[in-house]
Amino acid sequence: TVPGALELPLVLQTMAQSGRFDALVALGAVIRGETYHFEIVSNESARGITDVQLATGIPIANAVLTTENDDQAEVRMVQKGTEAAQAAIEMANLLKAVK
Repeated sequence: TVPGALELPLVLQTMAQSGRFDALVALGAVIRGETYHFEIVSNESARGITDVQLATGIPIANAVLTTENDDQAEVRMVQKGTEAAQAAIEMANLLKAVK
């Protein structure tokens, strides 16, 4: 686990560069608070995840939820995690096929 969503890209980058993974899945949740911080964390973590996959060539399925409250995150977490895992596998297979 990481302390927060902004720390995900660095850990994902380290994992992607290790050569041990064909694809990765970023899981987490950013819950809206009362300040603009939500938008910053949401946008920057997504940008960082995208940057890592483009720089390393390892697909990363982004399943970091951005919700208004804990209840919304709880409702979405299983389905979104499953979808992200499927997307990661599909992308890994696609990249192997086109190389």
